[in-house]
This record gives sequence, C-alpha cells and structure tokens, in this order.
Amino acid sequence: MARVLIVVPPLAGHVYPTVTLGAELARRGHHVAWAGPAAGVAPRLAPGQALYDTNPEIDRNSLDAGLRRGAGQRGVVALKSLWEDVLLPLARAMLPGVTRAIEGHDPDVVIADQQALAGALGALRAGLPWVTSATTSAEMADPFASVPLVGRWIADELTALQVGAGVAADVAADTDLRRSPLLTVAYTTPELVGPRFTWPAPVCFAGPVIEDRVETDEFPWDWLDPARRRVLLTLGTLNAAAGGRFFQAAADALDRPDVQVVCAAPPELVPAAPSNWLVRSPVPQLDLLRRGVDAVVCHAGHNTVCETLARGVPLVLAPIRDDQPIVADQVVRAGAGVRVRFGRVRADGLAAAVRAVLDEPSYRRSARALASSFAAAGGAREAAVRVEAIVPARSGR
Repeated sequence: MARVLIVVPPLAGHVYPTVTLGAELARRGHHVAWAGPAAGVAPRLAPGQALYDTNPEIDRNSLDAGLRRGAGQRGVVALKSLWEDVLLPLARAMLPGVTRAIEGHDPDVVIADQQALAGALGALRAGLPWVTSATTSAEMADPFASVPLVGRWIADELTALQVGAGVAADVAADTDLRRSPLLTVAYTTPELVGPRFTWPAPVCFAGPVIEDRVETDEFPWDWLDPARRRVLLTLGTLNAAAGGRFFQAAADALDRPDVQVVCAAPPELVPAAPSNWLVRSPVPQLDLLRRGVDAVVCHAGHNTVCETLARGVPLVLAPIRDDQPIVADQVVRAGAGVRVRFGRVRADGLAAAVRAVLDEPSYRRSARALASSFAAAGGAREAAVRVEAIVPARSGR
C-alpha cells in the first residue's frame, strides 16, 4: 500500500474535498496524512486524520489581512492581490514545513491543492509524483484569455518561486505548479465546466466529494416550516464582511411570508432582518441542503455551487472576485441559475431572480441534470483509483 501526503492551504473550501478523498484512500489501505497550517486545517479534518503542521510560525493574521485586502477589489486588481498578498507568500511560508512533512511521512505520492503551491514544489524538489487537487474549475476554462499579460505575469512568478527554491531554471520554466503533468482531480464535471475547457494534462472529473464531511454546527431545526419554501443565502466565510449592502437588498427582496430565508452571516451584518429570516453563522450547509432547500443565493464559490447542484437545487449567483465570475457563468450557461451584480444589486432585481429560480421549472430541471452528472462521475472512489494508478511500485510498503 502507498503512503500519501495531502497538502492544503488553511481555507475550508480547499480542505473539505480532500477529507473525503483521503478517507477513501485510507479505506483502500493507504497511509494518508495531511500537511498544512494546523490552525486553519485541523478543525476541518475528521478525528484520527494525521496532520503535519507545515509551519507553526505562519502568521495567520498576515494571511487574513491579505485576504481582507482583496475582499473589496474586483477583476484584475483582485487577482493580482490574491497572488501577491496570499498565494505566493503562503507558498514560501509553507515550503519548509512541507519539506519536513515529506521527510517525516516519506510519501509515494503528494496530492497538492492548486493553491497550496508548496505541495507541488516540495514534491518536485523531492523527485516525487504529485497530483493536483482542483477545488475550482475556473482555470480549466482559460480565465486569462482576455487578459494574457496577467496570465504571463503569474507564470513568471511561479517560475521565480521555483528557481528561488533551488529548482533548475529550465525545469521551472517547464513546470506549472498549478497543474500536475500526471493527474488533476477536479471536483466538478464537464457538463458544468462547459465548452471552454482547456487543460494540458489528464483530468479526473470526480464531481463534488462531500460524503465524509461532518458538520457539528448547532441549528434550530424546528424553526423550519415544511409549508414554506426555503432559501439559503450565503456569501462564504471570506466575503460576508463585505456583504452589508447585499444583505440589506436581500432583506428587502425576500421579506415575503411564503418563504423562509436562512442567512449564513454574523447577525450584526443584518441588524433589521425580516421575521421570515434566520441569521446565524456558521450554519450546517450540507445538512440544510440534505433536508431540503428550494433555492440558494450565493457568491458563486465553487464548493457552495457544487454542493447545491449536487442536490438539484437552482441558484442565484452574485460573484464577487477571483474565480467566482467564471463559476457563475458556467452555472448560467448550464441553465441552472441566474446571475446578478453583487456591487450594484437592487432589491427588485434580486427578488425577480429568486422568483425565477423558484417558479420557472427549467432552472430546477437543469440543476437536476447537473446533479445526475455529478452522481455519474464516480466521486472519491474514482479519484482514488486514478491516484493509485500513478503511484510507483516501491518495496516494503
């Protein structure tokens, strides 16, 4: 059996898919461990899952500050901030700890989150095969087609990162740390990614893998009224603070007695919530979807979108930054949702969008079609089989 090291950043949406994949690999007899900043990773792992703290000295406040700096930005400016303030500093900070984790766990293969660049870099330096864990499909749709200079800048930064870590210049120039040449596990399907798919290496489209994710958040389940339709409103853990105006527009739009709204936000951000609203943070999102939600209004975060579509539920999408506009366009193209403008949303426009996904059957039909594509993708089991296929034979394992 193989030894597998999974390297993740301290971001919930990037950790959660690997929990299920890692659990499946462990069930198949492999020795699995994670590597990442413990403060952000450990709370998301299941009991008993091993973790190497990549750098106790990583300044979580600095990482949070970088994310906050980009929270109010849009477009190319936001993308540049993400790389300059978050991804590249995080890669340099994590690399020593990833190196120690590789030495300690002695893996046969490394699974590296697409934004945990130190995972791929550590594997490259150690001569190990590595698999990309892609928690968003945005880059598979050529996100830099309209801004090629940005794409070139990121490629140059990735090359400089490798050379600075001791990788030969010619090897660095031919290696994209975001894309394993052997395998990418993508938690989506071609039906959602759409016709703009571009990827130069093998891809396992696993669909969302959420089976082993355990939620412990308390929730007043008796508040839910089976006679009324339910709407979940969430802007994700990193964007809620920037959502004050959006939450107010949503409160005006969804103050209606035939609907209940569960709003995943700190209550102080919605100080005058209507009586048909429940505002709390966090909420057990998967459990809510399992128990029945009729529509989701969100920021087009990839995990939220796929978790929603896996239940055949349509969406209203208000993308804010990073990959979210691309994911939103994928959903709209597939016919499973309506897009609104986050920064300029009006209550009447948002109300019309919610009415559309609740009342027009085509949106639910399209969402259910995507749910069927997810179910047929094979999930964590298929991903584990594909990972096993690239593990080199080593004696004594």
